[in-house]
Amino acid sequence: MSDSPQPYRVLARKYRSRSFRELIGQDAMVQTLANAIRRGRLAHAFLMTGVRGVGKTSTARLIAKALNCVGPDGQGGPTIDPCGVCEPCVAIAEGRHIDVVEMDAASHTGVDDVREIIEAVRYAAVSARYKIYIIDEVHMLSKNAFNALLKTLEEPPAHVKFLFATTEVNKVPVTVLSRCQRFDLRRIPADLLAGHFATICDKEGVAAEEDALALIAQAAEGSARDGLSILDQAIAHAEMGPEGENGAVLLVTAAQVRDMLGLSDRGSTRRLLGLLLAGDTAALLGAVRDQYALGVEPLALMRGLLELAHAVTLVKAGRDIASPGQSAEEREALSAWAAQLGFAPLHRLWQLLLKGHDEVASAVLPIESCEMALLRVMHAATMPDPGELARLLREGGPVVAPSSAPGAAVDASAAAPVAALPASIEEMIAVVDKVKPSLANHLHDCASVVSLNPPDIEVRLTSAWPFGDFKRDLEQVLNAATRVRWTVRLAQAGGDPTLMEQQQRKAADARAQILETPVVKAAMAAFPEAELDDQLERWSA
Repeated sequence: MSDSPQPYRVLARKYRSRSFRELIGQDAMVQTLANAIRRGRLAHAFLMTGVRGVGKTSTARLIAKALNCVGPDGQGGPTIDPCGVCEPCVAIAEGRHIDVVEMDAASHTGVDDVREIIEAVRYAAVSARYKIYIIDEVHMLSKNAFNALLKTLEEPPAHVKFLFATTEVNKVPVTVLSRCQRFDLRRIPADLLAGHFATICDKEGVAAEEDALALIAQAAEGSARDGLSILDQAIAHAEMGPEGENGAVLLVTAAQVRDMLGLSDRGSTRRLLGLLLAGDTAALLGAVRDQYALGVEPLALMRGLLELAHAVTLVKAGRDIASPGQSAEEREALSAWAAQLGFAPLHRLWQLLLKGHDEVASAVLPIESCEMALLRVMHAATMPDPGELARLLREGGPVVAPSSAPGAAVDASAAAPVAALPASIEEMIAVVDKVKPSLANHLHDCASVVSLNPPDIEVRLTSAWPFGDFKRDLEQVLNAATRVRWTVRLAQAGGDPTLMEQQQRKAADARAQILETPVVKAAMAAFPEAELDDQLERWSA
């Protein structure tokens, strides 16, 4: 009769860190521990804190192994690199060492449980160098239990070490914190998690797309355990890939991970933000419903928009957020939005999206709440702030009713008097320059005015606007700057010379006049190879 097959072990347990080298993302803590062990400066109590799944309990077990390892020959001392083969290392790894006691404070919260520890610490270790108590989720202990532990924790016997782990360090009394050496385990960066998952996939004989692992790492939010649980699910969700040298293998794709997690792809999120900023109501609602039909949760959709708004703001602030997984299209879109939007609209956009996210999270009708929240963002993101409203009220500016036509996202709820609108291309350039200098430069150099009747303008471009839709961009800037809805039309012919052409013509006329003066004509005749210096032209002008 054959042996029964071994039960499956989930990846989070199978690949738990067995040495400090395998503990990812916690280099500072490992270096501190290594120095302490090497110099014999070991604290009697350690506290590991951090979010779930970053390695707190695993670190406590590794410290227990490091302090009790005797080496393959049985003669070794405490080391940051335990051998893993001696009896203490093997017994601790298997959870059966008599001198390493693990206690879950969530189920042992009372003073009686702590009293057992206090009574036991008086006795020496049976077979190990140190008797070690690992208390997980230590913040769950009662107040009386903490008080009972204080004296022993402050002056424990030399053969005893306490190792505490908690996700809520703020709930641990300060009297306990002051008696421990504290290590704050960091969230593991997404790139390190993705690399870790790729290594595990190789060991498991599973192929995975780079984007799929990046999505899993992002969803893990810095937790290795959460990420491995998601990876386990993704592998179960995967289908057989193409035939290779070793036959067909499981293939984890980005599309499958998105479907599994209910995520929207980044391209669709960018399109949603573009429709939101353009004020295209019908297209926005249609895109939201399309995403919902594909299985994207409304909360995930709102979160994607929040992440995108945050990324645009960081680019606006001059921070480089480029990453290997970021596409050229995404970088271009972020740069374009950062150039078009000011900090005030971006901050309002963030606040409105954040409020919508909270509403969707608690809504009875999530998709309907999502649609209503995005409509509110569309029509309120660029409304004037309270200070601007107060200024308009003081100056007596007329109130303009919000428009329901596409593009209403850039409509304002109050407008300056018509007399204050730019009445010439020069005044318009001055207004635009305060918001978007690159657009003002293009107006100066390449815009031939066919007609200007504020708030309407028709221009012919001598050169295309290289950063998007000129008509849309100019309307958005003028709407926001003047609080009046503008209409911009593009003509194919006609129009006055551009300001740059006018300046060039004026400079040419001035040069011709200078060359016709008697003095200059005589000088040019005497010195045929001489040229008229630009400095002289500017001085004469």
